[in-house]
Amino acid sequence: MKNRPLALVVIDYIAIVCIAFAVPFAALLSQEAAAQQASPAALGVPAGTGAGVHSPNSPFAPLQQRSDVVPWSVLTDVKTKVEKNRMLPVFPAPVLALNQKNQRIQGFMMPLEPGEKQKHFLISSVPLTCSFCVPGGPESMVEVKTKTPIKYSLEAVVVEGQFAVLKDDPYGLYYRIDDATAVK
Repeated sequence: MKNRPLALVVIDYIAIVCIAFAVPFAALLSQEAAAQQASPAALGVPAGTGAGVHSPNSPFAPLQQRSDVVPWSVLTDVKTKVEKNRMLPVFPAPVLALNQKNQRIQGFMMPLEPGEKQKHFLISSVPLTCSFCVPGGPESMVEVKTKTPIKYSLEAVVVEGQFAVLKDDPYGLYYRIDDATAVK
């Protein structure tokens, strides 16, 4: 039992987290009519946008305020426009000022491949609570490509590298950090 592969430990942990959230979610289903009135679509906000919500029931601590990282409030302050049947981001000046400069981002790792060490992953403003759900919209995630592999962590991480603002990414991402390194 002591030498279980990390992937199996992570899968077990995700299953426990999903079950822990299923009970409160079932209670919310009975309030579906009230939720429809307060839904993002009812408020004119497209679904899958924003920084995401860090549940008070989450087993993960929220991100600590740090003055040496780009705040998610800056990255999530993005509007969209429809152009040729595609939704494209419209970035404000403070976001555009970050482009092609060395930046630090703090968040939660979302691996794109299995393995204990990661060279290509997403970093999110809020932790994953379900392996089938994205925690927020594209403005709440940054694609990270590292110089050397970084050990996967369920806790918040900080990475530093060349920050890119993506105006028309084929995958719908808004941000990327290249040549990233882990920072304490």
